[in-house]
Amino acid sequence: MDKSVLELAEMAKSPNSYEAAIGMATINSLLEIDNNRCIELNAGDLLAERGRGKTVTLIGHFPFVPKLRQIARELWVIERQPQAGDLPENEAEKYIPVAEVIGITGTAFTNHTIEYLLGLCAPDAFVIVLGGTTPLSSALFAYGVDAVSGARVVESETVMRGVSQGATFRQLKGLKLLTMMR
Repeated sequence: MDKSVLELAEMAKSPNSYEAAIGMATINSLLEIDNNRCIELNAGDLLAERGRGKTVTLIGHFPFVPKLRQIARELWVIERQPQAGDLPENEAEKYIPVAEVIGITGTAFTNHTIEYLLGLCAPDAFVIVLGGTTPLSSALFAYGVDAVSGARVVESETVMRGVSQGATFRQLKGLKLLTMMR
């Protein structure tokens, strides 16, 4: 509570994942989102559309994985804490470069792997960065990202109430899911 905005934003560099998440949340809250470039589109729906019949690598296990498994030609889910059917994170170098469509969790910003993961993507792959920690910024397009899907707070009191009650991202109300395309 006693830190300046700059001090909070600097926490994004912290090796502590909780501090890095606070830093990214601070940065995201300061971003000027270009509403003219955004559409209301869930990242899962975009991945389903772009991944139909293609090879897809998803960094992070998201709720839409079962649906995506049904429509992708091949789906590889790479996860730090793998669930049934997922691959461990050390498989990234094998499966990201051969994927036609790649989804990278915004958590890659807080665990400091975003540059590494983007560097593994084939130049012709469709790359989307997604999730609640993803900055809705066109600056990511300069790094080979084709779409950025995140959330914008539209009812701050509702979101703050949910956060104070320990709601998970999926439980939060007062957010709008947005996608910005290159």
